[in-house]
Amino acid sequence: EKEGKIVVRAVDDYRVKAAVEVLFNRMAKRGLPLRNFTQGEVVEALGQTARTEVAIQAGIPMDKAKQMVADIKARKFKVNASIQADQVRVSSKSKDELQAVMAHLRAADYGVSLQIKNLR
Repeated sequence: EKEGKIVVRAVDDYRVKAAVEVLFNRMAKRGLPLRNFTQGEVVEALGQTARTEVAIQAGIPMDKAKQMVADIKARKFKVNASIQADQVRVSSKSKDELQAVMAHLRAADYGVSLQIKNLR
């Protein structure tokens, strides 16, 4: 949990791929965004076993956050956008401006799933 990854082990690579597929199906049924999980390569280990790691992405990576803030500033919305740890904070006096920024961010594809919280 601290490392942010899930290790899937099985007898051979076919079963590892099947187990990862089942894992992704269960996550989708629970409503988890699959964009936040990236599967590594299947590695054959000693003793005729195989394993793979599924990395869990929590928050927004710094390069994606910088790209979001740059896109907001390029569109010249009347908002203040700032990066705080693993999230992007957007503030404004106008609800209309905030809703326009939300629509713009949802329309753009940054490769991460977005959660928008606390509108005003």
